[in-house]
Amino acid sequence: MTTIFKNARVFTRNGLEKLNILLDGHILKFDNNPQNNDAQEIIDLDGLFLFPGFADVHVHFREPGFSYKETIKTGSYAAAHGGYTAVCTMPNLKPVPSNLQGLQKQIDIIKRDAIINIYPVGAITMNQSGRGELSNIEEIAPYVIAFSDDGKGVQNENLMLKAMKKIKQAGKFITAHCEVESELLPGGCIHDGEYAKIHGHKGINSASEYLEVERDIKLAEKIGARFHVCHVSTKESVEIIRKAKKRGVNVTAETAPHYLIFTDMDLKDDGKWKMNPPIRSYEDRSALLSGIKDGTIDCIITDHAPHSQEEKSRGLNNSAFGIVGLESCFAAMYKNLVMHDPENPASKNGAITLEKLLELMCVNPRKIFNIPGPKYIEDNCEADFVIMDLNRAYKVDPEKFFSMGKSTLFDGMEVQGEIVSTYVSGVKIYDREKGIIKNA
Repeated sequence: MTTIFKNARVFTRNGLEKLNILLDGHILKFDNNPQNNDAQEIIDLDGLFLFPGFADVHVHFREPGFSYKETIKTGSYAAAHGGYTAVCTMPNLKPVPSNLQGLQKQIDIIKRDAIINIYPVGAITMNQSGRGELSNIEEIAPYVIAFSDDGKGVQNENLMLKAMKKIKQAGKFITAHCEVESELLPGGCIHDGEYAKIHGHKGINSASEYLEVERDIKLAEKIGARFHVCHVSTKESVEIIRKAKKRGVNVTAETAPHYLIFTDMDLKDDGKWKMNPPIRSYEDRSALLSGIKDGTIDCIITDHAPHSQEEKSRGLNNSAFGIVGLESCFAAMYKNLVMHDPENPASKNGAITLEKLLELMCVNPRKIFNIPGPKYIEDNCEADFVIMDLNRAYKVDPEKFFSMGKSTLFDGMEVQGEIVSTYVSGVKIYDREKGIIKNA
């Protein structure tokens, strides 16, 4: 079936352009003469936008092993609802994807249940322990997009160096959760800052992150390895990464919406405010915002980490770490960064442009992780795309999420930018009127 989308505002290499786009099977083409075309359907998108599907390089879909929190099916539904056509799933699973036998269980479920493109991340260490024996890197490298022990930092420097060398030889790279366990205060649940002091909580200090960021970047520089830093949250990490890039180190980095919008003084004694790394200080947020503006931070990810309602109902001290984000990320970022500037609420200008946000959510994730699909909408590109209504403002209601996880900081918050429809390989998989189109 062929469809013409007329009068769309399209994200191309030249920025936003008003174009007519022809969907022909699984390919998008530029079409400037729709009246001469025998398309079976013509849809006028006047006032709407057409973007490449978003790509998130850091999500947790919990299956196999923890399907009471999320499944490949519900996670992919949530992604489609949020405008994502590709995600990379972290390896905190059971079995851990540290050998082909364990990885195959996840691959089989993806083939059966996913409605978007899902790329597994393999574990660095056996059983994702952050120490001890390395995973079967050569065995699983052809089937994973990268390697991580997300949730744990690799604690031994020599082990990390060995891992980097083997993973580089296998043609892959590490996307690292950087955390020095010896720097952590037992029972820490939030940032070791002003809120923790006022309310008597044990804190998670910034050094636990940036010391390992610094160590791992030096190791990557030493052997010429590619290295990606997960969920950056501290000002020190931003500066370390900035300096490394200036030296020519092949390092990239990501951060998440909650670190760009909130500070630790926004916290409440509620499990939805608990994630690792934690939301940090005003100074840290300022550094992260500067980092996305100047290119130090390359990607905005969600770190979508669903848990059961019971696991998130125990307050800051005892709830599980992690919140969901796929179904609110773009709208929250558009409202709070493109329309407004968190650092200057009185300003009429946003912190970043819409084009910059799309670079952070479409272009760079695919470029860094070599994810198939369009970075921009181009003539004869793969038809993984979203249609967006940027005029639509609404309040986030997690009960309308497709994710099994409902714990989000954006619950009840007004955001802007609604997904009208999501397409994967030319097939509509989500429609805002019909919901998930299961038989697509």
